Amino acid sequence: MSDTAKTTPATDLALVAVFAALIAAFSLTPAIPIAGGVPITLQTLAVVLAGLVLGPWRGFLATLLYLAVGFAGLPVFAGGAAGLAVLGKPSVGYLLAFPLGAAVAGYLARLSSSWRGARQYLGFFLAGLGASIVIHAAGILGLMLVAKMGFGAAFLIDLAFWPGDLAKMFVAAAIAVAVHKAFPALLARRQPALA
Repeated sequence: MSDTAKTTPATDLALVAVFAALIAAFSLTPAIPIAGGVPITLQTLAVVLAGLVLGPWRGFLATLLYLAVGFAGLPVFAGGAAGLAVLGKPSVGYLLAFPLGAAVAGYLARLSSSWRGARQYLGFFLAGLGASIVIHAAGILGLMLVAKMGFGAAFLIDLAFWPGDLAKMFVAAAIAVAVHKAFPALLARRQPALA
């Protein structure tokens, strides 16, 4: 099987839009507030899924579209927040890292996409973990800059997210394995269809 797959712009656009909507839906699930002003939500599950399922570029674009819609004023961020005011919230680092996190998950998932069974599951879990590390690093930086915290305090707040995010990565890997079993070409390198 070739490591490239033909695609159409319409298919790519539809997949990007569907995953942007999925991220928005997961963001609107009830949030669990914690100290530091950053709630626990299912956003990271959807962001990592976008990368694991769509690959690096479409995953990146799906999360970028999600951010653009939220910054434009639609209440798709955690707690129904919207607009540019979220850039002044302590959660801004996590939020702005979503596209890069999805791209990292997609890139690492592509490396293990030809594996099967438990190896593929482990590869996808590690891809999600890599994305989480990127998102959490940016989140700590955001806490330090916006909430004026020292590194130690920001790191301790961030630790509260790790148990839930590890569980989310187990779930994301299982879903991605199932999706790629049904649609094995999704992670293939994209080659635009010729007219």
